[in-house]
Amino acid sequence: MLEGKLEQAALFKKVVDAARELVQDCNIDCSENGLALQAMDSSHVSLVSLLLSAEGFSEYRCDRNITLGINLNSLTKILRCGANEDVLTLEADDSPDSLTIRFENTQQDRMSEYALKLMDIDQEHLGIPETDFSVTITMPSAEFQRICRDMQQISESLTIEASKDGVKFSCEGDIGTGAVTLRSSNNMDKPELSTIIDLSEPVSLTLSTKYLLNFCKATGLSNQVTLKMVDERPMLVEYPMTSGYLRFFLAPKLDE
Repeated sequence: MLEGKLEQAALFKKVVDAARELVQDCNIDCSENGLALQAMDSSHVSLVSLLLSAEGFSEYRCDRNITLGINLNSLTKILRCGANEDVLTLEADDSPDSLTIRFENTQQDRMSEYALKLMDIDQEHLGIPETDFSVTITMPSAEFQRICRDMQQISESLTIEASKDGVKFSCEGDIGTGAVTLRSSNNMDKPELSTIIDLSEPVSLTLSTKYLLNFCKATGLSNQVTLKMVDERPMLVEYPMTSGYLRFFLAPKLDE
């Protein structure tokens, strides 16, 4: 059987909330290593990849590999029934038709339990090819969210250009233009505020601000976000967690 306990439900809530912006129905693969999810959005423009490792749970067991077919909107409704600080336990049999979700509040001596019906989802496992990225940008996740939010006010597209001078976020729309430039900065007192640019060659990608803002739903998972780019290939946006990661891939807008 599967049994995983998280000391705070908030982490799982944030992960599911970020993933459901792109994917509604998906398979969560459970193994002795933890929980993994990988799926594309309906337009095949973006891909979400999640790993919650077994080490991230206070208690975890998975006797055999199990696939949970889940509607993330339905899962979100049940997760809203528990408080962020509740202890969250996920349970499923070896051949499950439902996922048991239990919330425990030790201070109020209260326990609630729900069962989410599982789905049979025919979903191929997508292989993510190894990519040699030309630039890796590590920056505060809140700053990335603010830039994406501000740029969407002007245009549906955001161009990210990385060079030896720094990284420039720019857009052009009907009402005008906008640009934000960041340079490498190492904040010794507050490392989470640092911006690190590791560049082997210049890169410029034009991307959808709508999708980037969807990715930013994961801002609460990590103080920093990592952007990896190479010309004419999908950009990788990663929010690292102590217990794994949440990654998004977004195909660039190519010139006609």
